[in-house]
Amino acid sequence: MTIDTTPLLHKALRLPAALLSFSLAATPALAQSLPVQLGPTPPEDVMPLANNGLAMGLAALPGYVSDIMQRSMVPGVAVAVVHGGETVFSQGFGVRKIGDPATVDPTTVFQVASVSKSISATVAAIQVSSGVVSWDDTISSRLPGFTLSDPYVTQHATIGDFFAHRSGLPKAAGDELEDLGFDRNQIIARLSQVPLDAFRTSYHYANFGTTIAAEAVAAASGQAWEDLAQNVLYQPLGMTSTSSRHADYLARPNRAVLHILHDGRFQPLYDRNPDAQAPAGGVSSNVLDLAEWLKLLLNVGHYPRQPNIAAKDLQPAITAQSFSSPAHAADARSGFYGYGFNVGVNPNGRTAMGHSGAFLLGAGTYFQILPSADVGIVVLTNGSPVGAAEAIAAEFMDTVQYGAPTRDWYAAFNGMMQGFYDPEGDLAGQKPPADPQPAEPLSSYAGQYQNPYFGAAEITVDGDRLTLTLGPQASRFPLSMWDGDTFTMAPSGENAPEGSLSSVRFSTQDGVANGFTVNYLDANGLGSWRK
Repeated sequence: MTIDTTPLLHKALRLPAALLSFSLAATPALAQSLPVQLGPTPPEDVMPLANNGLAMGLAALPGYVSDIMQRSMVPGVAVAVVHGGETVFSQGFGVRKIGDPATVDPTTVFQVASVSKSISATVAAIQVSSGVVSWDDTISSRLPGFTLSDPYVTQHATIGDFFAHRSGLPKAAGDELEDLGFDRNQIIARLSQVPLDAFRTSYHYANFGTTIAAEAVAAASGQAWEDLAQNVLYQPLGMTSTSSRHADYLARPNRAVLHILHDGRFQPLYDRNPDAQAPAGGVSSNVLDLAEWLKLLLNVGHYPRQPNIAAKDLQPAITAQSFSSPAHAADARSGFYGYGFNVGVNPNGRTAMGHSGAFLLGAGTYFQILPSADVGIVVLTNGSPVGAAEAIAAEFMDTVQYGAPTRDWYAAFNGMMQGFYDPEGDLAGQKPPADPQPAEPLSSYAGQYQNPYFGAAEITVDGDRLTLTLGPQASRFPLSMWDGDTFTMAPSGENAPEGSLSSVRFSTQDGVANGFTVNYLDANGLGSWRK
């Protein structure tokens, strides 16, 4: 999966309520009763920044990185900070790959995972400014043949709806198809079978929702998404080490290798090709390039090398469009999502925008901008999400605003992220039955099976066990007997953490199987095959 960790913070921590913001121009009686006339919002009614907070934050930043790397054991980190239209900090720490002495520097290219969503929203905003699309264009008007399971949503869902995760697609819809090797077009087409939640009143983080929105923008532009991003954003900003193609990342001589958290330590075991969801999670870049992008976000309309983008067209992306995490208590603040950006209000009344990114196979990234202070930070790591990137940025931004970190951010984020490592499948952590029922002869289960969402499957007998073959890449999963007609499979990959174990339950008639259901693929009721 490509994960965004930011909204979970609102659920994990009881943060103070945001300061009330209002315009006294609309409340003259109240204005006359106050001893001090406050200005309009924003930003005159926010709390002042700490004296020399930025200087203190920059001085302390290497120490924050060192401490969090030691606690987290993340192999490599790169950080950049921008202010006043300049890159005021850029540094690499640690190594690109455990066991290799090559170190991380500011030019080292990382996979940025879901930070790609904010980058892609910026590309979309450029096309809005160019008159190619609008945020309110319907997907169906740009992608002929596009359908969802609800005809009304098919007709009315917009580019903005999908960038805001409010289309009704369930969480992570399509990720399971990507794991099995389906390509972008195949996945988007098959999402027409997925049951939807409430349109525009639900929020479900879905990588392929973002991908659908980006594909609509690309179609309107007459270019492949990867070319469009290169032509309208990366090239104009001089982001020469940035790409939305995985092959370009693999070709970089100075690149950080993914490290998965396995058996309690980081190990460079896997590659992660996110091309199918490139707009949502497929960007690779370095902190120097991303610093140019942060400068653009903070100075739209004034950035010297600015692409064709107007502040009014970016504004919808960086302001609240949907609830990502409704407040859990009366004294807590809600979290919001714009178009590809997490947006919210800090305890001091200052708005902030950002996004986390993570691959369980080995990347953790984060950026945040604080427009009222003209400050932005990006943190890239080559380790699975453990809260390191978020904690580094939070300690720095706290120092800028308050003069020192307000809490142990690494402990907070690390604890919050442990849930990402919970194994998948109904049999994970379960003990086998002490006295299982016998299965039918293995040949009774063999054969070809069909599923309109996941496609064909084949069950074969290999010696004393069954093998399930799925997907365009003919992924093979050994099946082990569990109890009667129930077998087990151990899913693996981006969406199946260590220890995952799922049932495969066969239905039989007269001792011969005529279908089966895979539990971990059945979250949306689509995980059953029939002969």
